[in-house]
Amino acid sequence: MKALRLDRLLANLGYGSRREVEGLARAGLVRLDGQSLRDASQRVPLDPDLPERMTVQGEALDPLPGVCLMLHKPLGVTCSHKEAGPLVYGLLPERWRRRDPALSTVGRLDKETSGLLLMTDDGALLHRIISPKAKVSKRYRVSLARPLQGDEAAILASGELMLEGEDRPLLPVGMETEDATHCTVMLHEGRYHQVRRMFAALGNHVDALHRDRVGGLALPTDLEAGGYRVLGPGEIASLFAAG
Repeated sequence: MKALRLDRLLANLGYGSRREVEGLARAGLVRLDGQSLRDASQRVPLDPDLPERMTVQGEALDPLPGVCLMLHKPLGVTCSHKEAGPLVYGLLPERWRRRDPALSTVGRLDKETSGLLLMTDDGALLHRIISPKAKVSKRYRVSLARPLQGDEAAILASGELMLEGEDRPLLPVGMETEDATHCTVMLHEGRYHQVRRMFAALGNHVDALHRDRVGGLALPTDLEAGGYRVLGPGEIASLFAAG
């Protein structure tokens, strides 16, 4: 079982510098199984249940490295560190933004798209999810500016639709019509602004876009916009199940 010095563990989780963590320990504010850990150099085994057994300043320890969470991305926030305006990272506790390894988004949703966004500090998991070999599907609910013509589902399913500026057609896209201006689409790739561009290629315009499923993992109806929660092993496994 891997173990880390207490000061390094808590510093990596964003609780402060090693010196600040040492101060927390000396003050008796770090407890394991009900007992104070006052020596910041003490090595702590990284047991899976450590967050259930350790508290810092009276609160449960944050998830250990290797975390994956789902976030309900609201409209108007971006997934990039480089763009101006509100960022998805600002929806997390400030301490979480100082974690090492850092949390990264698994792919992106553009500023005007809402819905299920995954974040992780596990690089291997991130690449496994986004790898074309994994064939992790993504489902979007689409609101359109103009009524559907009736042939869109067949065209998208054909695997022959070309997007402007590209030299290979889209993989087949599943589509289900809800009414004249609303539908859901299921993608198995993630090209830049793909849903918006493919409906533009079909002569329509996307007014609103919301992602509600990745693989076999659906966005819970009780997770409000801006909210997040940590995924368990079973939920992570469901990402690779057919949606």
